[in-house]
Amino acid sequence: QVQLVESGGGLVQPGGSLRLSCEASGFTTSIRDMSWYRQAPGKDRELVARIIGVGVGGVTNYADSVKGRFTISRDNTRNTIYLEMNDMKLEDTARYYCRAYSLWGQGTQVTVSS
Repeated sequence: QVQLVESGGGLVQPGGSLRLSCEASGFTTSIRDMSWYRQAPGKDRELVARIIGVGVGGVTNYADSVKGRFTISRDNTRNTIYLEMNDMKLEDTARYYCRAYSLWGQGTQVTVSS
């Protein structure tokens, strides 16, 4: 059974940091294209960061709102991706979802509040 499991969400103050993880299981090969999305209450789900390729580094792209603050990375040995979030803002509050192909995880809640 293939699945994605996110972890690492929580409550953080403005300017703080969090690191999200998404572990993919049940896949027989490395996953080439994985992404992080987020959805805030009353808003559409939006792409936050994407990483393509199974080689070292991979090709990454980011939403303009998180460029310079968030970093997506991967550990191919564990079929896991990460989202390092720094200098967090109130508007980063959302439920964060991992995606691989057409498969979605259940999400992890991130709340930025003072």
